[in-house]
Amino acid sequence: MTAHPDVLPWLRSADPSTAYLAARDLEGDDDPVLRSAIAGSGVGAAILDVRRSDGHWGSGFYQPKWTSTHYSLLELAWLGLDPREPRAAGSARMVLEAPRCDDGGLNAGLSSPHSDVCINGMALTYCSHFGADTPLLAGVVDAILVERMPDGGFNCRSTRSGATHSSVHTTTCVIEGFTAYLAAGHTHRSDEVAGARAGAVEFLLVHRLFRSHRTGQVIRPEFTRLHHPARWRYDVLRGLDAVTDAGVVGDGRLAEGLDILRRRRWDGRWCGARGYPGVTHVEYPPPREPNPWITVAALRILRRTGVDV
Repeated sequence: MTAHPDVLPWLRSADPSTAYLAARDLEGDDDPVLRSAIAGSGVGAAILDVRRSDGHWGSGFYQPKWTSTHYSLLELAWLGLDPREPRAAGSARMVLEAPRCDDGGLNAGLSSPHSDVCINGMALTYCSHFGADTPLLAGVVDAILVERMPDGGFNCRSTRSGATHSSVHTTTCVIEGFTAYLAAGHTHRSDEVAGARAGAVEFLLVHRLFRSHRTGQVIRPEFTRLHHPARWRYDVLRGLDAVTDAGVVGDGRLAEGLDILRRRRWDGRWCGARGYPGVTHVEYPPPREPNPWITVAALRILRRTGVDV
């Protein structure tokens, strides 16, 4: 992967988070000084600054989208915030110490004894990132594993409406959570987690990331557009990032997704689609304007897969 010569300086100046992510993911330099700057200015600081004194954001754990505690912590983890940052780490621990659903998963106020596997997957991502201890994560892992579907993926509607086919949205949330959990060195059911992650990755690959396995048609046009932050939603950028971060980089079924990614490139940078409706802490670049967070994600995917732009 060879980036346009002007892109790295642009990423370094766009925001402290993109400066750090570019150094870590594109240059192999996990610079603690750059990482520490994320909490002091830019997008990361803006999110941390509106954390409430009780450790929550928004009106609590899951409301409203996208300024709740859940989505704020997810956004901070995606920005690469230092795992030791005390405000984020404290809030992640608080989330895990709150009363759980009957299955051991997180209670998002859905009036159900079952937790939501999509929410659990996202929470496993940020709680693993922010250094949660294994005993606090064990119930979340248990709740996710029991939801694995016969096709290898996951669907948050399986316990609510009897869905029989996995969802690319939910499956990707779970892949990301499992990857963060394993990367943090947790051992509770780690072999089962690794096996379930492999099955979930295969589910996405069977669909070539965005196509129906039955008809071969694009599942939704939105899946071929690029977004940041993705929140719980799926697109080919997020799918490629999750699959390659899980270590699958040479599978031929990635080719179409990589072709879409390369076609979305503009002057060495990438633009995003319209953001998802909802209140946000910060404004990211609008559609058709270069987006540094999407650009760094696209470049790290191409770097992992050895694909030149």
